[in-house]
Amino acid sequence: MDSTMDASGEPIPTSSVLMAAAKHIGTRCRGENIAFLKCKKDDPNPEKCLDKGRQVTECVLHLLRELHQNCNKEMDAYAGCMYYRTNEFELCRKEQQAFEKACPF
Repeated sequence: MDSTMDASGEPIPTSSVLMAAAKHIGTRCRGENIAFLKCKKDDPNPEKCLDKGRQVTECVLHLLRELHQNCNKEMDAYAGCMYYRTNEFELCRKEQQAFEKACPF
């Protein structure tokens, strides 16, 4: 994995990228996630929550773009390690520490 972004500058939300950004996503997109989960709990019809799901997706993609702008090298290194180590956090602590130092949540 060379980069967390494609050639057009859009995030590539692979599992390793999402796992690397999980703490940031949990903090930054908390409101959107809670609203989505509440909607799913209140109404079993999946169509009723599509808009809330889109809001979660938009929040995550916006955050990934921001992380790429602010700490590109560290994000790529951490996501690359997670990809190589099949998302095992404990094997990527050095990269995680550098990423969280460069882009604190």
